[in-house]
This record gives sequence, C-alpha cells and structure tokens, in this order.
Amino acid sequence: MLRVLVDEISPRIEYAFEFIFGSRGVDYQLTTDSSSEFHFAYSKERNITVPHVEMAAFMTQTHLENIPLTVSEFEGMDCYAFDGVVDPVASIFYHITRYEEYISETKDEYGRFPFLVSTAPENWVKMAMCDRWSVAILKHLGLEPTEVKEVNIVPSFDIDNTYAYKLKRGKRKLLSSFKDLLQFNLERIKERQRVLRGKMNDPYDTFSTIRAVQKRFPQTRVFWLIGKWGKKDRNISIKNKAHRQLIKSLCDEGVDIGLHPSFGSFLKKEVIASEKKELEEVCGKSISNSRQHFLRFQIPSTFADLHDIGFKNEYSMGYAERVGFRAGTARPHRWFDLSRNEVSGLIIHPFVYMDGTLREYMNLSIAESKTVIHELYDEVATYGGDFIFIWHNETIGNYGNWKGWKEVLGFTLNLGEKRQENI
Repeated sequence: MLRVLVDEISPRIEYAFEFIFGSRGVDYQLTTDSSSEFHFAYSKERNITVPHVEMAAFMTQTHLENIPLTVSEFEGMDCYAFDGVVDPVASIFYHITRYEEYISETKDEYGRFPFLVSTAPENWVKMAMCDRWSVAILKHLGLEPTEVKEVNIVPSFDIDNTYAYKLKRGKRKLLSSFKDLLQFNLERIKERQRVLRGKMNDPYDTFSTIRAVQKRFPQTRVFWLIGKWGKKDRNISIKNKAHRQLIKSLCDEGVDIGLHPSFGSFLKKEVIASEKKELEEVCGKSISNSRQHFLRFQIPSTFADLHDIGFKNEYSMGYAERVGFRAGTARPHRWFDLSRNEVSGLIIHPFVYMDGTLREYMNLSIAESKTVIHELYDEVATYGGDFIFIWHNETIGNYGNWKGWKEVLGFTLNLGEKRQENI
C-alpha cells in the first residue's frame, strides 16, 4: 500500500488523491503521522527525503479566493503554480472542480462561462490534463497505473426539434408557413407539403438511426427538450399525444431518455423540476440523467439545483466553442461543490465534442472534423474515460447544412473497432 503523508486530511486533498490514485487502481492511504513509514509526501515542508510535492495553501482551505496563477512545469509538462508553488495535485483539483468558474464574473450572452476567459492555456483543452498530471505524479513515484484502460463509447443525442414539419399545429404552423412565403422559399413550401401528405419522410425524423445506434451501443443517451415554447425552446408541445407516444415508445424499447432542461429554465429550479416530472409521466419511470439546452449552466447554481431535484448524472460538461476536455478529463467523477467544500452525489459525465462545435463554432470541414475526433479519441484511449459526444436528430439526416455529416457520426462510432484492428 502506498502511504501518503499530508499536513491535513482535508476534503480537497481526499478528492484529489482519489482521482490520482483510487481511479487508477493504486492502493493508497493518507496519513498525518510523520513518525510512521510513508512513501510520498504532499506537504508545505520541504526537507523531506521521500518523493515530495509541495502543497499549495488553498488545498486545506474551506473558502474560495482569487489565487495568483502562473504556468510552470512538473516532470517535463505544463502545470499550474499557485502563488509560486508548483503543485500538480492542486492543479488537478483546481481544473476538475472548475474552480475558476466559481470566481469568474464574466459570462457570455447566454450566461455561460466562456472558453476564452479561462486561465488555462488554450492548448490544454485538447488534452486530458488532469489525467496527464496524475500519470506524471505516478511516474514521479516510480509507479504505473494498474487499471485496464478501455474506451467506453457513449453516443448521445439532443432532441431540440423532434420534427421539422410533422405535428406542428395552430399558430406555429401558420407562422412557419408565412415565413416561407415571405422569404419566397418555394423549396421549403413544397417540402412541407410533401411531408404532410406522407410522400416524404420528415427530415428531422432520424429516430430509426438513433434506435440502431442504441442497439449497437446500449449506453447511448438521449436528452429530450419538452419545455414551454420560447425564443430558444421550439420543440413540439409535450401535450401533443403523438409526441408523447414517440417518447414513450423509445423508453419502452430501452433507450435511455434524459431531460434536456429548457433554455427558459435557466437558474429556475422549479421549472426544471416541473419538466422532470412531466417527462417522468410520459416515460412512466424516474428520470436521472440531464443535459442543459445550449449547454447553459452556471456552477454551482445549476448543478446544486439538479442534485436537489433528484438527478444522478449530468452530461453538460464541455464547451460549446471548443472540442476537448473542459474539466481536464473524460472520466465520470463526482461533483465537488466548492461553495460547500464537499463532494456531492451528482456524477459529472464530460463530453469530448458536439456536432455544432465542429461545423458552426470551429468551422471545420468533414475531413478536418474526423482528424480532430481521432485525436480526441486517442487521448481518451491513452488516459482513460468515456468517449461521450453530442449529436442532434436534426444533424444526422444528411439534410440542409448538415448534408454529408452523418458520415462523421459513423466515423466516430467505428473508432473503437478500428483501434481493435490496430492492436
């Protein structure tokens, strides 16, 4: 057993070392007894003969503060220095808990923490930094991880608009038709008529593809937007009988349906709770998974509300603007609530890329997207975790601006098989 000497066994230190050692299969024990045998020291003390990392002061604190940060080096790789102290353990804790998001007052137009204001160097998002630091610490001790690293591919789909034309009723149908007339969009007018007459499949009706993906990858997740109509919430009403039947049929077939809390539910705990209850009534079972519409969340408010409402798993951890590792890892991990200085029961499931990030935010081509996705997959294959990615039912039908992009989904799904061939 690896015995680790620490100045104090604090919640922050316990959390960091469980990620470093526990999740990598290393049997370890924290101790404050310097008179007993120990193999590694994480301490403010410097005159220690065993392998040692100097501890940043905030790791034993219980409050939040704006810590002076610089980028230094540990074991030949970039690492944070906190007030001049190079500390890879604290770097892991700071990054994975999203400490900077608690103290930042900068928000984008949707109330989100923007990628460009992060204190981390821009290239870090492409790397699982918390896992890299963990491996560097193990090497510092002359150890190797004992875990078996297998990439768990987890496809996920957000259902923002169930159909392009079907089930649209009343004012919404009239307004959409009127908009097409004003824009003289004859192609869309003809398309709508063909769909409504049953001569053409609705372009957003890609649920047969989602079903096929789920059969191949049983851990597939689907998140459904059912919130009330609003500027950014435009799905068909959950009161629509046919809409409810579609959702229920997928649930009955074993598809894991989660809630996609609406744009309008942002920082409104009671609205999210109401949407959860409505979706549970449709599916006839408890809903435990959630991902925010527009990835619109704030830490700690959103996660605290989700936890209190009864969600067990959260799938929003990633940037809209960039692919990669917002929390420095692809590993599911319990959310550490810095506002309470404690570990919660909510499990954070980071995702590595979203369809819209590739095409709309980063303006990548199909070929460029495949290259980027392969690089992300290789990072997860090297350092462990779940390879979670986001698509929408609208984007996998080779329709409109997304023509040809279903190929990218297929490429992603086949990555695991290609890796097996190369072993």
